[in-house]
Amino acid sequence: MPSRARSGPIVVVGAGIGGLCAALPLVHAGHDVTVVDTHDWVGGKMRRLQSDAGPVDAGPTVLTLRAVFDALFASVGERLDDHVTLHRQDVLARHWWPESGPLDLHADPARSAEAIGAFAGPRAQTQFEAFCARTESLFEAFRAPMMEAAEPDTLALARLVMQRPSLARAMAPLSSLSALLSRSFSDPRLRQLFGRYATYVGGSPDRSPALLSLIWQAEAGGVWVVEGGMQKLARAIAAMITARGGRLLLGTHVSRILSDSDGVTGVALDGGRILPASRVVFNGDPRALALGLLGDPMRNIAPAQATRPRSLSAQVWAFGSTPKGPDLTHHNVFFCQDPKADFRALDRGSTAEDTTLYICAEDRGMAQPPPDMERFEIILNAPPLTRRPTPDKEYETCHQRTFPTLARFGLTFSPEPGRAALTTPERFDALFPGSAGSLYGQSPHGMLAALTRPRARTILPGLTLCGGGCHPGAGVPMAALSGRHAAAEILTARISTSTSRGTGMRGGMSMPSRIAARARFRSSGS
Repeated sequence: MPSRARSGPIVVVGAGIGGLCAALPLVHAGHDVTVVDTHDWVGGKMRRLQSDAGPVDAGPTVLTLRAVFDALFASVGERLDDHVTLHRQDVLARHWWPESGPLDLHADPARSAEAIGAFAGPRAQTQFEAFCARTESLFEAFRAPMMEAAEPDTLALARLVMQRPSLARAMAPLSSLSALLSRSFSDPRLRQLFGRYATYVGGSPDRSPALLSLIWQAEAGGVWVVEGGMQKLARAIAAMITARGGRLLLGTHVSRILSDSDGVTGVALDGGRILPASRVVFNGDPRALALGLLGDPMRNIAPAQATRPRSLSAQVWAFGSTPKGPDLTHHNVFFCQDPKADFRALDRGSTAEDTTLYICAEDRGMAQPPPDMERFEIILNAPPLTRRPTPDKEYETCHQRTFPTLARFGLTFSPEPGRAALTTPERFDALFPGSAGSLYGQSPHGMLAALTRPRARTILPGLTLCGGGCHPGAGVPMAALSGRHAAAEILTARISTSTSRGTGMRGGMSMPSRIAARARFRSSGS
């Protein structure tokens, strides 16, 4: 159903990166905007925990596709570099295997190719260069009609494929990512390395489409560390919102989205307070709507989300400690011996005893050397709650699968973290209601999964969606784009000529707002 433009306040439910990126253009255009969030921080999954070494990130660790944020800041007359300090990483990630490593991938693609050649031989170097060319062509082809478009333009993509038939082969539409990587790399370690990128959107390489190989290009285009942690970026956007007259209500729970026969009328807060609104932007997991967590009338907004398979969750350690062993960079991956067994366990709803571990050494990759006691985030993939019963002794099991495993690589931490440092899928579900602990929304498994995510526009007039559970997908840059799609849907809506209803809103008609240019991002990170 086409949306209507109606005058009056706008309420954004959720101060995650999608909600903030929706609110900023709206308040900049002169709208009365209030952002409400249950938590006492902004940034959603960009959360921080206290540790003996200071606040430590317990969510996203680095910024990629920074041009998305350069464009967001520019659209409101600001510069990203004036608000946050970014450190571009020469080493994208450092990788170890039980019997080999490390292998560094670099911001300079030529250095990555040389490193792979030294690690796995000249044939592997040639294969890597071909893989990069393939994924770069896919990334560029899908960027405008799929990622940047509020509604995926499959016709535009089809026309592009007709003009460039090589794209159809690059997409490998009938292959899984794992099958594509088996054809692309003769060295099983490289298949395991690039298969890991399926987990960036919560999937398994055996069940995710080959198209997800293009995720590599998001990291290949550049990795930036935000000084002060990723939440610093969210706080910078929130500060721009309030500087332009927007309001933040943190530590405030929205119990219901209110509507009548004409569309949304506002939101109800715990305690009974009503915030009238002509528009509501929901920045939360769409599954929460489908489950009726925002009121029974919202069940019809994204009903398929109630039953669609969920993406992976995680067990996340966030702690301060002194490391001993291998030299770490900011991004580090310690691979398990058998990746197929690792993902089979996740598919069954459990975790393998031998599992791949990601470590973010948060004080590495900065201008100054790390302190003696550093901050670390360690992530283990875990199934969502929909695929497993509530586990017993999760702390003990996760601890056993983390620190003895790393000790076999020669890496130890003193002290090792306690229970308070671990976030489990159950905790993620409590923090983000309706998510079932999934960190990436619906599962990316299946050839058409990317086309079935909820869009910004909904069937209920006045209700708009954004966030990592919506199009164009999971991850910080994609969630930011979803927020901009939501703002654009509101700013370009046709002005309604209907009479204003008595809902306690301020009267008057909103004038058409000019949309800021869409973010154009390149795989080079420019």
